[in-house]
Amino acid sequence: MGLTGAIWHKSTRSSGNGGDCVEVADNLPGVVGVRDSKDTEGPVLTFDPASWTAFVGFVKRH
Repeated sequence: MGLTGAIWHKSTRSSGNGGDCVEVADNLPGVVGVRDSKDTEGPVLTFDPASWTAFVGFVKRH
């Protein structure tokens, strides 16, 4: 499964050695996609941009 036109990227903090990583696609209007980098054909979680921004802000503060 994927989002048509999504451009996926890993965090710059990812180790890049096949560890547990997620990829995020934030280039689509009205939706942010999140998926497991080891299962790129697997399920995708979707968030509205405001919720994703709030989540990332919370994680950065804690």
